[in-house]
Amino acid sequence: MRPSRFDDTGNTPSTSGRWDLRRLNPPNRLWGSNGVTFGPDGRLYVAQFLAGQISAVDTATGDVDVVVPLDGPVQAPDDLAFGADGSMYIADLTPGRVWRRSPQGAYSLVSDQVQVPNGITCVGDRLFVNEMKMNGRLLELFPDGGDPVVLTDGLALGNAMQLGPDGCLYYPHMIGNQVWRIPPDGGTPELFAEEVDDPVAVRFDKGGVLVVLSRGPAGIVTRIDLATGARSVVASGVLGLDNAAFDAENRMYVSSFGSGGVTEMREDGRTREIVPRGLSGPFGVTVDLQGTVYAADHYRLASPGDSGEHDSSGVITHELQPFVHGITADDGLLHFASEYGDVRTYDPVHRTTRVRVQGLNEPTGIERAPDGALVVAESGAGRVVRIDGRIDGTDTVTVLAEGLRHPVDIAFDAEGRCYVSDDELGAVLRIDDDGETVTVADGLGAPQGLAVRGDELFTVDVEHRCLRAVSLTTGETRIDAENLAVGLPPGITRTEPALFAAGMPGSPHPFAGLAAAPDGSLLLSANGEGSVLRLSARAPF
Repeated sequence: MRPSRFDDTGNTPSTSGRWDLRRLNPPNRLWGSNGVTFGPDGRLYVAQFLAGQISAVDTATGDVDVVVPLDGPVQAPDDLAFGADGSMYIADLTPGRVWRRSPQGAYSLVSDQVQVPNGITCVGDRLFVNEMKMNGRLLELFPDGGDPVVLTDGLALGNAMQLGPDGCLYYPHMIGNQVWRIPPDGGTPELFAEEVDDPVAVRFDKGGVLVVLSRGPAGIVTRIDLATGARSVVASGVLGLDNAAFDAENRMYVSSFGSGGVTEMREDGRTREIVPRGLSGPFGVTVDLQGTVYAADHYRLASPGDSGEHDSSGVITHELQPFVHGITADDGLLHFASEYGDVRTYDPVHRTTRVRVQGLNEPTGIERAPDGALVVAESGAGRVVRIDGRIDGTDTVTVLAEGLRHPVDIAFDAEGRCYVSDDELGAVLRIDDDGETVTVADGLGAPQGLAVRGDELFTVDVEHRCLRAVSLTTGETRIDAENLAVGLPPGITRTEPALFAAGMPGSPHPFAGLAAAPDGSLLLSANGEGSVLRLSARAPF
């Protein structure tokens, strides 16, 4: 059994006297993977943006060791580089900071004057970083003091960059499908390549060939000869490529922002898994009438394990769906809520997406009402809202309840009554037709995911890492499962990174979803380890 990021033994710690618990996919050993580079010790260092930590991977064995823990000063590392003296430099995207970690493990702040820092590289003892935003800048920073020097601006979302054999810094414009270059001492930036598929990172192999990674679903890698401009293109199938590094033998290792892991990739696109990919959350979870389980996994729509073709992570990736968190199935459709403000409806057969509403304040949980409307927990506004579609294809938003502290998830019972969990209030509430709220259960810690099964309501209490059941007839409560891998690992506290950074999406707020399946089981997002749990009732129940 693979070790879990929540429990190093890899065992399932959860316990229940009423349910049989089974993982639908293995825990994720590498909690997301973004920037990668080889360190002085020969290991591959991986910046894990969603995890808020940095790990080192032995590419021969696949062993993973945490080097920069998630409760340290770094909040959201997206890229990293090593200087000539062995210092690690870290682009901390969400708070807009660049850090130096000395070879002895001491941290010092290099700069807090970079917005959305992402691509970072060292040229000898010089340090360069760029910004992942529109009209972003490429700057030189000075770890020993001094104001940043702007080499150029106008970047259309900068990202992973590197010094080329011609002495220029090469960097992508993620929007615009271009690769640019500029001398490290400044000058006029030069457009080097156009019509490059969704460039997210530029890297040079040991022979000086430019390798451009695509962030798209096909995992396209483009190789460009600097002297002739000749190109070769392969599709690797690694969804959501993020970065690459070459070892001393010129073997290329890639990361994926969409599904994590580390993969060795050959020039012809063939791959070999070093650290298996896995779920980045998961956040919300739902199940359709055919029993297919869907997880909203921040960057993608995924299905853990039970049916269909999946990779060794036990996960089927349906497609990239940016920033999906809440999810509910509805008569062949899927409805998403993104914490970044929008609600979407997706048709998995035709693979079409329709934006229903934009501009909400951190919408999280979503559920279909008995009359077909969508009801959403607008966490940031302390409201529950209803979305009704009209004949002309537009939607209207009305407020069902307001004045809540931090509503998270929505559920309906068989009588059509609406319930909402509030993880800051520590309660589950019923919303009556007049908009008044009635407390159904309180003193719960931090209830998030919510589901109704028969005459009982279930919620995931993240603070106490348990599943609680509430009788809708008597109001009696009980704990049905304990030691769930939800929330932060035991004993870990950290400052939660901001949801937005300089107008760009920052770090999503974790959300442990819950859903009732047609067969009577419950599906739970074990977001502490990156799996989905199926809870099947023991007979008699």
